[in-house]
Parts: sequence; structure tokens; C-alpha cells
Amino acid sequence: MPSSKPLMTPSSGPIPDSVESALRTLETESGGINALAAALRGPLGATFAKAVDLIRNAKGRVIVTGLGKSGHMARKIAATLASTGTPAFFVHTAEAAHGDLGMITADDVIMALSWSGEQPEMKTLVNYSARFAIPMIAVTSNAASSLGQAADIVIELPKAREACPHNLAPTTSTMMQVAIGDAIAIALLEGRGFTALEFAHFHPGGKLGAMLKFVRDYMRTGAEIPLKPLGTKMSDAVMEMSAKGLGCVCIVDDAGGIAGIITDGDLRRHMRPDLLTASADDIMTRQPKTVPPSMLATEMIEVLNTSKITTLVVTEADKVVGIVHLHDLLRAGVA
Repeated sequence: MPSSKPLMTPSSGPIPDSVESALRTLETESGGINALAAALRGPLGATFAKAVDLIRNAKGRVIVTGLGKSGHMARKIAATLASTGTPAFFVHTAEAAHGDLGMITADDVIMALSWSGEQPEMKTLVNYSARFAIPMIAVTSNAASSLGQAADIVIELPKAREACPHNLAPTTSTMMQVAIGDAIAIALLEGRGFTALEFAHFHPGGKLGAMLKFVRDYMRTGAEIPLKPLGTKMSDAVMEMSAKGLGCVCIVDDAGGIAGIITDGDLRRHMRPDLLTASADDIMTRQPKTVPPSMLATEMIEVLNTSKITTLVVTEADKVVGIVHLHDLLRAGVA
């Protein structure tokens, strides 16, 4: 029930009723997640581990099924499993009896979500599982239910109050369902040693896809790289910086190796009357930060942020092969 005393904030006075409601919802759902974590530290932990092992050792896929709100959570769990290296797809419980059972093979594992465990529509899948010896994992709050008794493994979720003030609308319960699904997916991911490179295979689009590309996909190469040899006069170095528009120029040795870099910041720090007649060797920052073309974009951004710089020189076999600027990453939607 709503509190009789409105919450207060130092700057804006009483918190609106809608915000108080939101906070109660989050607190209630957090309670469900905490109860689930506590159960996993107890007897549920061994059951959870068996379920993960069953899925890991399966020759086929994970068939995640559910109805109503549990069906929506099942669809999300299937998507998370598939995107993290565990082949999975969603089968609607009601549609199973109308031909979708043909999607399920004897090599698969069925993960059935039902908070009560007593949905009559689940009977078709239960019978199919038993007939063809397809192992079934039940995710329910009632291990003694029809679904729980028919399943090979029962992940019994602790009973928790729904965030709905009438304790009716599935809220806390669906949060717990999707949380246990995420926990299974990540346990499988970590157990398999699933890498970021493998993750990239399943996420080629959007910002995730952009971040899982490599430095070589974003670097400027060839004539676009601002380059000058050791011994260059600063007047020529500044012209190269202006022509390439990256706010820097790489100074290389006779073998094409990076000797240093001159940035806009270096110009400001060395501003003096004879700057343009000075040698680039005296102005450049030696041993600039470099990255290989094979580095992931996510790691490259971490280097930029940690070093508080906007440009990275790309080297391979000690030679300059490219340059990456923060603005290029922003345009690509990576940073």
C-alpha cells in the first residue's frame, strides 16, 4: 500500500506518487531477485548446476517454451542463449500442438517456463517429451505441480510477492524467470570459454556489431595517414597536419617505424617564435601510444579513454600501417 508520508528530495520537495510507485515496484522485484540468489546459494544451486550440465552436453538445441507472460520471458531467454553460443529457439506452448512439435528433435533439451506449473496447454509438450525421451527442465514456483513432476530437472523459483498491489499482474515472477534464464546463459558462456570474437559472429549489426569489429575496420591507411620522416622542419610538419585534417602528424624513421607523433597539443606546448624552423625531432612526443590492426574496437576505445587521447597510431611489425581518430569512431557509432 502507498506510504502515508511522501518521500522528500532535498531540491524538489515531495516525490510524485508515480515515482513512489516506481520505487515500490523496484524494491519488490529486487526482493524477488535477492530471494532467488539466496536459493541458489542453498539447495537450488545443485539443481541449477545439473540443468547447466544437461544443456552443455546436449547434442541438439534448447527449446524454450512458455505461455502468456512466461512465453514472452521464454522468447527472451531463447534469444539470449542463441546470441551467447548456445543454440536455442522459442516454441509457443499452444502452437506446439498444431505442428510446431516437429521442430523438436530427440537430441534437444526442453526448458519449460510456467509459474504455476499447471497450464493445461503444457500437457502436449510434456507428453511429447516423455514419448521421445527428450529431457525437460521445468522453471516453475511449484515443484509439486504437474509440470514439476513430469520434468527431469525442476528449477523451483522461490515464491515472492508480485509488484502489482493486488499481487496479480506477473511482475516479480517474470523478472525472476528472465533472471534465471540469464544466469543459465552466462554460466554456459563462461563454461564454454565463449570469447568476444565468437560473440561478434552473432552480432554483426548495430552498435554491438560496430564495437566488435577490429581496428583495421576503422583505421585510415595509405595517403590518408599524416606522415613525415625524421629531420622534417616543423613548417612542413604543420602543413602535413593541416592537409590531412587529423590534428597530428606521425614522424617515422627510415624503415617506416614510428619514431614519434606531433599533435595540436604539442604545438601549443612548444609555441615560440622559431617553432616553424625547428626540427620535428625536437617537438614530437616519442613512443606514442600504438595499437595493432587486429585489436577489437572495444579494446581500442578503452585505450583512448584510459590514455585521454583522440588519436591512435596503428602499427604492424613495427611499421605504421594506419591511424584511427576518435571522430571516425563517433561517426561509425562505436564511441
